[in-house]
Amino acid sequence: MRVRTSALFAVTVLMVACGGQATTGESTGSTIVLGAPLGLTGSLTKESTLTQQGYNLWQDWINQRGGVVVNGVKHKVTIKYYDDTSNANQSAVLMQKLITEDHANFLLGPYGSAATATDAAIAEQNQIPMVEANGAAQAIFNQGYKYTFGVLSPANKYLEGVIDMAATLTPKPSTVAMLSADDNFSLEVANAINDYAPTKSMKIVLFKKYKNGATNLTAEVQAAKALNPDILLNSGHLTEAIAINKAAKEQKLNAKIFAYSVGPSTPDFITALSKDANYVYDGSQWTPQVKYAPAFYLSVADYVAAYKTKYPGIGDPDYHVAESTAACLALQRAIENASSLDPKKVRDALAALDVTVFFGRLKFDQRGINTYKPMVVEQIQNGAHHTVYPSDVADAQPMYPTPAWDQR
Repeated sequence: MRVRTSALFAVTVLMVACGGQATTGESTGSTIVLGAPLGLTGSLTKESTLTQQGYNLWQDWINQRGGVVVNGVKHKVTIKYYDDTSNANQSAVLMQKLITEDHANFLLGPYGSAATATDAAIAEQNQIPMVEANGAAQAIFNQGYKYTFGVLSPANKYLEGVIDMAATLTPKPSTVAMLSADDNFSLEVANAINDYAPTKSMKIVLFKKYKNGATNLTAEVQAAKALNPDILLNSGHLTEAIAINKAAKEQKLNAKIFAYSVGPSTPDFITALSKDANYVYDGSQWTPQVKYAPAFYLSVADYVAAYKTKYPGIGDPDYHVAESTAACLALQRAIENASSLDPKKVRDALAALDVTVFFGRLKFDQRGINTYKPMVVEQIQNGAHHTVYPSDVADAQPMYPTPAWDQR
């Protein structure tokens, strides 16, 4: 275990791209180094790129303000990235390197539950706080760790909102086909639906697993089609969601609702499928339509505007971007509340955190995961994302039922 003190390691190079200068006369301290391995190549590149965008948005903002304030001293921030090639074991190796060689003061999570699980073990061994935004599997938080905190709603909540929404529709759907990748996150999502759907008088007629990362899912879709479900759900990631949707069209599976845990919220889903992306639902951690009153940082509208300024031509930020920025905000506020850069004191401040930002409420249960923030349901309508449930934040009504493929 590496012994840490409250003193920061000196950093001689500051990212020029961060921008911003401390106001004349302000006391400026050494730079805070944050470490983040991300899948910048490999199967999780799209989602990891969105994660990095969210981190960089905050980094720009905090450095333009002069940095994180600790006892009247402003500390600018640099985020050190490594490419873990979308490999969970490699992510852990790089996380250790960030701590040992790059002297990262605090850690930001990678993309995905598998990598977050391996990295959480490293954070715990070194007693360095890691705030993560893209690992929702509750298995990560059932290990008794004290140094990992997740700002996002847990995996079991991802598709429950779709079932809640479906229960309000006419005619009410009654049968569900559940397809799932075999990774921990996806199975937690799927198993939650297997338990939850019957409480809403919906029958699970199929629960079929496939290998994580699969791109040919025709057989799984054929099995679902044979049962003519009202709802087709998929628990997986972007590439799998695209494959499911393509196979549904090819096999003419005509469900009333198509909903996928991860994928439809990203710009890439619409780019890959064009008009075939229409009518698809997903459970979302955040949308630009949510109505939170933030205690600090940007409003929801200002956050969307800041994203479009920094990343023009992409459209609105999706929830991967927003939750990644929220992880940075949680760490910032914990440092400020601790009035210290000591890892143990910041860890304790994270455990006690309770603050609302543009992303929603940031508060952690005793395991370190955020069970206090609700999710919403969005649907792609005419090539654009719309929030359709719950009604108090919705900007559109669900387009229901989904037309048959030959009637679109």
